Amino acid sequence: MDRLGVFPPKASALQELFATSRVLLGVVHSLPLPGSPQYKGQPLAEVYRFAVEEARTYREGGFHGVIVENAWDLPFARPNDLGFETAACMAVMADHVHEQVGLPVGVNVLANGALCALAAAQAGQASFIRVNQWVNAYVANEGLLDGASPGATRYRARLRADHVKVFADVHVKHGSHSIVADRTLSEQTQDAEFFDADVLIATGSRTGGQTPLDEVRGIKEMTQLPVVIGSGMTEVNAAELLAACDGAIVASSLKDNERWWGRVDATKVKAFAERARGVGYESP
Repeated sequence: MDRLGVFPPKASALQELFATSRVLLGVVHSLPLPGSPQYKGQPLAEVYRFAVEEARTYREGGFHGVIVENAWDLPFARPNDLGFETAACMAVMADHVHEQVGLPVGVNVLANGALCALAAAQAGQASFIRVNQWVNAYVANEGLLDGASPGATRYRARLRADHVKVFADVHVKHGSHSIVADRTLSEQTQDAEFFDADVLIATGSRTGGQTPLDEVRGIKEMTQLPVVIGSGMTEVNAAELLAACDGAIVASSLKDNERWWGRVDATKVKAFAERARGVGYESP
């Protein structure tokens, strides 16, 4: 079957970006950035140094890539309220990580800042973005959020950034799964693929919440795109969940305090990567 009977099937974005079909991706939860309430004026060199250190720990532990995310810009701004300073800082951060760590880098701008993430990725040598609300409309912590795909795909074309791939969540953390709850998992999976995502993400209901195995399998059955798990992966459940998908975005369970705001723990990263090798994941 081609792409929902309309478009030609896509080559695997994971193979293109990481030269392997199954990947482990770590998340760099950035320190607060200018423009956010938590930023108190610390030198940005410290912010970028922190990101490089976290990314380097993932690399040395055997991960294939990292995502930089403005996790401390709480409370998150709606897409139209994100400032130029966020795109600028995320671009510099991505560039520092790319140059000093040498892994493929993704960008996630919260909340649902797909255009901001694309600008940062194109300027900062990043190769993919994560978008939490790609299709349909959602009630999230920030209020009503529209699917970003129509504007993002056009903006990506304007930037001549087709090489920047889109990792799109099928269900959305920290929000309802649709305003009127009338879209099944299979329908939402097909919606995301039809609206030109490159990789689909299965998640739990909140950051660090385990992704149900049925959710992973349900998405995997309805798409030809790679499917990665985006929350709740631990060393304990890794073998079962990793066997059912094409990769994982992991962070909270690999922190020293097992919370997203902790520091990445090198021992935990190595142990997780070793567990993944046991179910067929290759070293970078």
